[in-house]
Amino acid sequence: MSTKLRPMYLPLACSLALVCATAMPAVAKAAEPAKKAEATKKAEATEAAAAESRDPQALAALDKMGQALRSLTAFSLTSDASTEVVLDDGQKIELDEQVRYRVQQPDKLFVEISSDRKQRQVYFDGKQLVIYAPRLKYYAKADTQAHTLGELVINAAEKYGIEFPLADMFFWGTEHAPKDQIQEAAYVGPATLDSERVDQYAFRQDDADWQVWISQDTSLPKKLVITSGDDPSLPQYRAQLHWDTRTPVDATVFQFSPPADAHQLKLVKTGVAVVEEK
Repeated sequence: MSTKLRPMYLPLACSLALVCATAMPAVAKAAEPAKKAEATKKAEATEAAAAESRDPQALAALDKMGQALRSLTAFSLTSDASTEVVLDDGQKIELDEQVRYRVQQPDKLFVEISSDRKQRQVYFDGKQLVIYAPRLKYYAKADTQAHTLGELVINAAEKYGIEFPLADMFFWGTEHAPKDQIQEAAYVGPATLDSERVDQYAFRQDDADWQVWISQDTSLPKKLVITSGDDPSLPQYRAQLHWDTRTPVDATVFQFSPPADAHQLKLVKTGVAVVEEK
């Protein structure tokens, strides 16, 4: 809003400088409330729009799911997953893989990633991280300062470029998964997976749309679909999750003993130095 004054003429011989000196602050003061009111109105409109597109029920379901995940002390998880890969000519290829987790909180983990093309195993016994390729008989290991599995996931990504599949399950319900990044949240409706009643939710963020199906009994996620917004082809990642929270996890599963014919490679900070299968 402009505060420029038009010339003022008074019947008395008062100074024009005095008029300007007294009038400009008055106009500025009058403009300040208007600006504040306009800013407040815009902020309220933004908040109202966000509230309308963010269903409280869907956000509450994420909180409950996070609490359920954080309450698990030990579990086994099998994920049947598929990833769409976009070729240079724009064609999308779907690649399937199975991921198996064995976890003992707060700091023990075994992961196996298997597909027709490759097999990888990851061991963490609370101190040492090991990556092993059983078909190639190569392994690499490194000491880590991680005291929790969440720290392990972060450190592995930052130091070695290692990304764990389904890593979000270690962050839901913590400060590393802030809900304020969610722009839209909606409850889709009830469904059934593996003869279990679930609720389906849909969310939108800057770089991805994602859906999660949450068990009505355990509040654990049963299925994920993530659509990447970084590529105009919108490739998807899908995973159906099978949980076992009752069977004890044997502690020996977290310990790596290299076979006699295995060869050690150096784990460098840019990634894992292994040879891919032909």
